Amino acid sequence: YTPLALIHFAGYAMKDEQPASICRIAKNAMSMLKRFDVADQYPLFYLNYYGRVAWRFEALQVCADKLRRAFEAALSLGHVDIAFYCSIHVIKNSIFSGASLRSIMKEIDYYLHLLKTYKIETARTFLLIFRETVSLLIDNGQATSIEATPFVGDLNDPGNKLRESAFFHKAVQCLWVGHTERCRYYSEKCMPILGPLAQLTTYMSKFYHALNSLDLIRKKNSTKGKEVARVAIPAIRDAAASSDWNFTNKLRLLEAEQQSLRQTHRKAVPLYEAAIESAKKSGFIHEQGLACEKAAFYFMRLKNKEKALEYFQQARECYFQWGSFVKVDFIQKELDGLNWKN
Repeated sequence: YTPLALIHFAGYAMKDEQPASICRIAKNAMSMLKRFDVADQYPLFYLNYYGRVAWRFEALQVCADKLRRAFEAALSLGHVDIAFYCSIHVIKNSIFSGASLRSIMKEIDYYLHLLKTYKIETARTFLLIFRETVSLLIDNGQATSIEATPFVGDLNDPGNKLRESAFFHKAVQCLWVGHTERCRYYSEKCMPILGPLAQLTTYMSKFYHALNSLDLIRKKNSTKGKEVARVAIPAIRDAAASSDWNFTNKLRLLEAEQQSLRQTHRKAVPLYEAAIESAKKSGFIHEQGLACEKAAFYFMRLKNKEKALEYFQQARECYFQWGSFVKVDFIQKELDGLNWKN
């Protein structure tokens, strides 16, 4: 049980200030596991390794795939609780890595179907929260919503374990559809709950909150937004130092938006390009589209309609590949406006 003990320790001790040493412990635990014939321990080990630690140094797509295998193994061994905790992490990593929204929805529905038999209510609620976000991103729920909705209880109750996920997903939904004030509200609700542990959701929340805050600074000159970005950018930079694959594109996009606000154009343009290229290299089609969209609006502000048109077209293609027709329609309206003006 030493590998399990070590990976549990690594998961709990994953603090911002010591990721490198914790990653070494996690990798040593994985090496030890491979030395012993303990097949029944693999699902729980993988849940902790790929669900709580490996995002620091493994591609999110790899984490999702390994957790998917752990789900199947756990179910075959009769470890139903472990299996469905794995399913939650599968979907979370799939969303963050920009997997096809349709394929994510199909997988969620598969898990929900199985839960009619296994009846694990917590897992069902988390999956319904994820599904609500995916449905909104695809078509605003017009053809993809279902009758079942997540019951999250009293979100003002500090003991409610669903608060983090509920607030985080509301913030995510608002960010993607451009509701900046609501995104700030839900982000500010979410961040204190996440606490000091360096979870993947913590860093994604910092990224989204900072990106939204930079938008608010541009629109309303928000001083609070400046502080959010000041804290978030070094945190994302630290994460990118240990996982270029997962975080460099996010860092470059935040830096590009920051330089855009400062009107240091010779720095902003290459940073937007770097964000786009980094997201493309990592296979994060959704964040590639986001970087293209932000670059397009940047050139709109500079009155460079030709470059804005180019980046909007790239963004539309990325969002189409992702499967977000909400974003495709939004970008198409911007393109129609530009073409009409031209």
